[in-house]
Amino acid sequence: MLVRKLESIADLSQEERQALQSLPIRVRPLGSGQDIVQDGDRPSQCCLIVEGWAYRYKLLGEGKRQILSFHIPGDTPDLQSLHLQTMDHSLATLTEATLAFIPHENLRELVARFPGLAAVLWRDTLVDAAIFREWMTGIGRKSSYGRVAHLFCEMYLKLEAVGFAKEHRCTLPLTQGQLADALGMSNVHANRVLQEMRSKDLITLKSNELVIHAWSELVHAGEFDPTYLHLGKRTSG
Repeated sequence: MLVRKLESIADLSQEERQALQSLPIRVRPLGSGQDIVQDGDRPSQCCLIVEGWAYRYKLLGEGKRQILSFHIPGDTPDLQSLHLQTMDHSLATLTEATLAFIPHENLRELVARFPGLAAVLWRDTLVDAAIFREWMTGIGRKSSYGRVAHLFCEMYLKLEAVGFAKEHRCTLPLTQGQLADALGMSNVHANRVLQEMRSKDLITLKSNELVIHAWSELVHAGEFDPTYLHLGKRTSG
């Protein structure tokens, strides 16, 4: 999964693929809604999502939660812990998930031996930063309707790039509450936006499956420009 993810944003040599595949890992299944690492922790390993989804989040006063990003198989959402010793946010499973934990010391040895892989992993963290900028722009300046449309476009293309989506269909295991916590709106408002999209026949979202009926219209509604994802292969149109 890590090879597939990195090859969606860069080219890897056969030697680099083999080095990634030979990394020592500890596989662990987790149920949905379980913390993988918490704000303030000092982890000694990074986690690769093998199956399932995860999300980054911050907890505020009175239990308010801001979801910072969603993550799919192939993502290593705590890669920054390799260089930033203390976590400044939490990471949790969104669904039941299988995670592969890779010790920091082995990742450091890998990037020392393969400077090209160091550059690819750096590129991955830069893409993460680009996604944060898009989310910040959306929450600050876009309408709720535009924010939801943009998120749907983003998640579809990310899933398509690693082989988990096609023909404008993909798994999207988000509740209205999670959607609201990610996009800065109330549950009621999130429900209204989804109902409006359905009434316009833009999407169907049922049983954790998103079907996009009108890709161009959804792109227009979200002012979505996929450049920030820096995907090497993009097929949606």
